[in-house]
Amino acid sequence: MTQFHHEHRFTMITEPTDPFVLARELLEQRQTTEPTDATAMTLATADASGRPSARMVLLKGIDDRGFVFFTNYESRKSMDLAANPFAALCIHWAKAAEQIRVEGRIERVSDAESDAYFETRGRGSQIGAWASRQSAPLPSREALLDRVREIERRFEGRPVPRPEFWGGYRVVPERVEFWYGQENRLHDRVVYVRHGDGWRVERLYP
Repeated sequence: MTQFHHEHRFTMITEPTDPFVLARELLEQRQTTEPTDATAMTLATADASGRPSARMVLLKGIDDRGFVFFTNYESRKSMDLAANPFAALCIHWAKAAEQIRVEGRIERVSDAESDAYFETRGRGSQIGAWASRQSAPLPSREALLDRVREIERRFEGRPVPRPEFWGGYRVVPERVEFWYGQENRLHDRVVYVRHGDGWRVERLYP
């Protein structure tokens, strides 16, 4: 039988007053213990008619306002978010048997935040952001590589600026759940629900 060992045991006395403290602490731990990228998470969106779609993105920050990721503002996910500015995230750490589930409204991060993150990306990724018309039909792989070569020539010998069509989103949560796997499926589930300027904390049945 699988054994689960966790640093945390939730109690109604010791939980942080907001979920961001705990989320940052867990992410820091899992970046050293998970065998694959601990920042990978599922992003679920819905279009104007309510039809959902989901994909993996990378978590690039947890601040006191929410959970941040970056993408092409002309992608399918961005079109969904423009029509229906709410999203759900699920961060799953398989080795630790832990999840963080986030639900809330979406806002764009500031241009300064997007610029600052873009500058940290490798040059190849910066070039790729310019070259990809994300989610649009692609006639061939060679067409993409041609665009990469074109962008490389355009910015040869100088820094690659952030495209206006590329930047960050922040999920501002209304609900954050922490899930810890336990034996016999008697999992630990604790949820933070936005309540005025603070949070209401509840334990859930597994």
